[in-house]
Amino acid sequence: MANITTRPVTKLGIVGAGSVGTSMAYAAIIRDTARQIAIYDIDAVRAEAEGLDLAHGTQFTGANTVTGGGNIEDLAGADVIAITAGARQQPGQSRLDLAGANVRILEKLMPQLMEQAPDAVYIMVTNPADVLAVAAQKIAGLPRNRMFSSGTVLDTSRLRLLLAREAHVLMTSVHATIIGEHGDSEFPVWSNATIGPVPIREWEISGRQVFTDEFLAAATDDVVNAAYKVIEGKGATNYAIGLAGVRIIEAVLNAENAVLPVAATLTGEYGISGVALSLPSIVGHNGVYKMLEMPLDEAEAGKLMASAETLQNTLTSLGI
Repeated sequence: MANITTRPVTKLGIVGAGSVGTSMAYAAIIRDTARQIAIYDIDAVRAEAEGLDLAHGTQFTGANTVTGGGNIEDLAGADVIAITAGARQQPGQSRLDLAGANVRILEKLMPQLMEQAPDAVYIMVTNPADVLAVAAQKIAGLPRNRMFSSGTVLDTSRLRLLLAREAHVLMTSVHATIIGEHGDSEFPVWSNATIGPVPIREWEISGRQVFTDEFLAAATDDVVNAAYKVIEGKGATNYAIGLAGVRIIEAVLNAENAVLPVAATLTGEYGISGVALSLPSIVGHNGVYKMLEMPLDEAEAGKLMASAETLQNTLTSLGI
């Protein structure tokens, strides 16, 4: 009889049955990310209904087991826990305005999560994700590799979409990254951006320079304000962040050592410590292995320091 190779049982816990948490669960089912998916929310009725709705479709995907409910014990033994619960961002409200209320939620939540999944990798998706990642890390006493935020993975995807459309190429041929705060002080590293091997400022179509300084400035503004535009139109962002979050989760569960711009607490990178900023990072089995220092020009280095100062001021005001 031939040997049958079975896939290791992996478990994904999702805290929050709102639009982001359920979109993440749906993306994980479609992509067959984990064999078990457990959704937890204090609104047990909502979480149970969302879990049941998702479970009804698993015949058409993989052999996933999906549950939802108000028992935090259902997250026991999770390999990865994505935290999406918190106050919802309102139209015109910055991510940093949400900080105080969500830190108070974490003060109650993190000790409970640690009881159920002491060895899990935790990914903060709730905004302001960078601030909350530092808060949750300190509350739980976790090393930085196991408590980090989704960072600018989605922001970078938004940027690459804009550039790909303008360059008339596939997004996978665009190499450009947003770093810094996942918020208003984030910025693209144009000095290292390329289309294939071609520096972005040298990309031409029919002899015309495509990416002028004016276009790059407008693209930066579009990316920084993309979430606000979506929130104004539909009340929340959910599908893209669900997919981006699952991409990070897969890097952990599959031990990929993928380079993704997530945000863990810096410990001296670029001379910065104590704040979580997005940098290209190696993400694998135990979370963030290494945060990479990419070459920055003088203006970009200044922007990174300003982004760090913005977050440090928020952390200080919250007593973190």
